[in-house]
Amino acid sequence: QVHVAETGGGLVQIGGSLNLSCIASASGLDDYVLGWFRQAPGKEREGVACISWSGKYTYYAGGVKGRFTISRDNADHTLYLQMNNLRPEDTGVYYCAAEEVNLGRWDDDGEYYHWGQGTQVTVSS
Repeated sequence: QVHVAETGGGLVQIGGSLNLSCIASASGLDDYVLGWFRQAPGKEREGVACISWSGKYTYYAGGVKGRFTISRDNADHTLYLQMNNLRPEDTGVYYCAAEEVNLGRWDDDGEYYHWGQGTQVTVSS
């Protein structure tokens, strides 16, 4: 059984920063990819970033590349998303997900079966 839970959302001004965390707990997570997704009001959920178990491979959506950094600490079972230079279009509910996915399909939310409850990120002017 895999359990994931996010923390760290909130309200931030344009250009500000937030750091999201996700605790991913289970036995046998060795082959699991951990990913961040987000869903803005009225829009479909989209992939933001993912990281392989070893941390060797990371992938980002084009709109966040250079501003967001995904990382993981396997010893503490924690996934992070450092978000800098936030924009209004980054507003949404951010979800942590875990699954044994093909990295070529990392941003397909249908490939993930283990999800957190989501945390709200609001970027205001």
